[in-house]
Amino acid sequence: MNSLLVVLLVGIVAIAAANKQTVAIEGRLMCNGKPYSGAKVKLYDHDTFTTDDKLAETQSDGQGYFKLVGTGREVSRLNAKFNIYHRCGKTLPVCYYKYSFAVPSSFVNSGTFANKVYNAQTIELSLLEKHRDCLN
Repeated sequence: MNSLLVVLLVGIVAIAAANKQTVAIEGRLMCNGKPYSGAKVKLYDHDTFTTDDKLAETQSDGQGYFKLVGTGREVSRLNAKFNIYHRCGKTLPVCYYKYSFAVPSSFVNSGTFANKVYNAQTIELSLLEKHRDCLN
C-alpha cells in the first residue's frame, strides 16, 4: 500500500513539474518539381514508451508551404518530429505515403512562444522513401 502511494505521489509531482515547451517548423513541399498542396503535416512529441503526442496539424497550401507551432508539457525536453502524409506519385488515391523528420532539439524552447522556427527548406516528395499509411 505504501509503495503504491509513493508511486502515485511521484507521478503527481512529475506531472506538476512538467514545463510547457514550444516548437515551430516551416517548409515547402514539391512533387516532381511542382508545389504540392493538400499534404497533411503533423507535429508530434515523439515518446519512446507511450503513444506520440500530437502538438499541431496543418495542410500545405497552394504553393506547397506549411507552418506549424505546437506546445506540449514534458518533464524532459520535447523530442519533436513532424510527419508528412502525401499522395505524390500515387496512381490510385488509396492511403497515403508517410515520411517522418526529426526536429533538432535546439528549436524547442520553454514557454508558449517559439523563439525560433525550424526551416525544413524545400522537400521533394518524389525522392523520399515511401512508407504506406492508411490510418493517419
